[in-house]
Amino acid sequence: MEIKVAGPEDVDAAVAMHDVLVPYLVVTRSSLIRRLTAPPRPGRGTFMALDDGHAVGWASDGLIGGSDPLDGELRLLIRPEYRGRGIGSRLLEATHADLRAAGATSARVFADPSSVEWAGQFGYRQTRQVHYAGIDPRNAADLPKIPSHVDLVPFTEIDPRLLHAADEVAQRTKPGDAKISSQPYSAWFADTWNSPDLLMGLSMAAISDGRIVAFTRNHGDSTKIWSKMTSTLPEYRGRGLAKLVKSAALHRAADAGVRGAYTANYDGNTPMIAVNEWLGYHRIATHAVLICPL
Repeated sequence: MEIKVAGPEDVDAAVAMHDVLVPYLVVTRSSLIRRLTAPPRPGRGTFMALDDGHAVGWASDGLIGGSDPLDGELRLLIRPEYRGRGIGSRLLEATHADLRAAGATSARVFADPSSVEWAGQFGYRQTRQVHYAGIDPRNAADLPKIPSHVDLVPFTEIDPRLLHAADEVAQRTKPGDAKISSQPYSAWFADTWNSPDLLMGLSMAAISDGRIVAFTRNHGDSTKIWSKMTSTLPEYRGRGLAKLVKSAALHRAADAGVRGAYTANYDGNTPMIAVNEWLGYHRIATHAVLICPL
């Protein structure tokens, strides 16, 4: 059994593994190629487990932008028939070492409930649950009426600085365990706005009084998308703007030929869960949110 740092030659195997084990987590070739061809740096580790040249495990880690103290997150996948052989332990140790090298003080992972006891051996403790949901965009609810004072536009028509300002508020006020303070515009622009799988034409913003008051940001490709963030400024909540931007994005996705749209919400995020249920999303899976100190 070999544990190695993943490279561009592993992209197809990694995408295939995700599609088999967690198809509701949208992983694209473009995002992985960018990740695996970028100059290496701590806090962006990617590892693969091979058995006789065949991919049997995958792990990746990253830093939570704007978190203070600095927190990390990771993903760990093992093919079922290879579990119980120590592969997960070795991959977890590799991601932990990488996050420590980057200065992260903790690690977060979303895990199948069957893995909670195993993860506890490494210091992980459950804080909450996260629910995954999906929809065929063609089945989304009808677009609500657009308020007279609101302009509804795709990201292709917005100033990224306006989105950064709205995202700063969104990150600080979203449910979660990481304490988000601020992410400089340059870092946000490089990591978020220039992400290779950000779908500008399928991400929508509601603009009022010269600023973005609600938005939904979608990542993915021509077949499936992931709603990575949907938010409304606190003073504009309760007006149906989250329904508006997300419905508009789903209808644009349907017109573009996308047949699978996915998202995730913490179990305490009642307002957004209600929005997704109104849109027509159906629950696919529930994972445990686990955190351990590094």
